[in-house]
This record gives sequence, C-alpha cells and structure tokens, in this order.
Amino acid sequence: MKLIQTSLPDVVIIEPTVFSDDRGWFMESFNEAKFHTALQALDLPTPRAFVQDNHSCSAKGVLRGLHYQRAPHAQGKLVRVIQGAAYDVAVDIRPASSTYLQWVGVELSAVNNRMLWIPEGFAHGFVALEDDTHFMYKTTDYYDKSSEGALLWKDPALGIKWPQPSDFIINEKDSDAPAVDSLPAINS
Repeated sequence: MKLIQTSLPDVVIIEPTVFSDDRGWFMESFNEAKFHTALQALDLPTPRAFVQDNHSCSAKGVLRGLHYQRAPHAQGKLVRVIQGAAYDVAVDIRPASSTYLQWVGVELSAVNNRMLWIPEGFAHGFVALEDDTHFMYKTTDYYDKSSEGALLWKDPALGIKWPQPSDFIINEKDSDAPAVDSLPAINS
C-alpha cells in the first residue's frame, strides 16, 4: 500500500497493491497494521479503530454532502468506490488548523482502486460520476444524529470546483445545509 499526502497533509490517498493476471485481480483492501505503519511514516496520527462500515449506491450526478459529525462522535472516514466512479471532497473544518476551510478533491473509482483517508475534523462529500456508483467507507465512530452537521456544497466561501455539469441531484437536507459563515464554532 502506498500513501500519498494531498494538499491537506492529514488527508491521504491510499493506493493499494493490486495483483493482476489472466484470471483477474486481487488486492488487500484494508490491513490495520500496514495502514498505521504507513501513516506513522508520514508523521500522521493513527486513527481510533473503525467501528462502522457504510455502503451507498448513487446514480450519475448524485451529490452527497458535505457531511461531518461533531465531538464527541466525530468520525474519521476511509472511503473507496467499488463500482463506478466518484469525485470525493474533504474540507478541513478544524478552526485551529493552518488549512481551515481548505478543500481537496480526488477521483475514486473501481478502475483506479484508490481510497481516501479523511480524519476527524473534516467535512466530506462526493458526486457520482457514473450510474450505479457504489461507495463504501469505514468510520471511527458510530453515526449519531445529534452530532451530525453539514455545510453547503456550493458555498462560495469554500470555492469547491465540482466536476461539470452542475445539474446535480441533491436531497433537500444537503440543498438547505448552512453556509460556513452561519455555523457556530465547529469542534472536531
């Protein structure tokens, strides 16, 4: 497994080793010891244990996010696409961070097998680039409705450059999410 730091150094792209031959391919999708060792080699902290796995399926153009959970149920997420493709976005919402409100976007697909590690203290969202896109992710805490929050995906203060076209399919909750300037202090 290879870890690549993004422009937000705490958010890393994970490229697993894929073994291919005429029968198909094999990869180890997660190995905690190797993941922790690779994070430590980058001087990044290791996460709490993963306690929940989530799986969503989206049509092309579905945009989900930007979601986060506040303390005491903040979630780190290890995300990947197992079918189709998605443009995945992480936004730093840690007020004391030098990269506060900066974002990074990465294409994840069943073809490139990339994963993205998004630690606690980041908002997360994605847009499906293909029909029948299956998105899976592990979280470091359980979903807690009273701790959930969202940021407006198109907030000009964030300036996220989502892929074109912009006629996304978005649920009401995400369409009505607050802009950054209307939020109370975010605690990760």
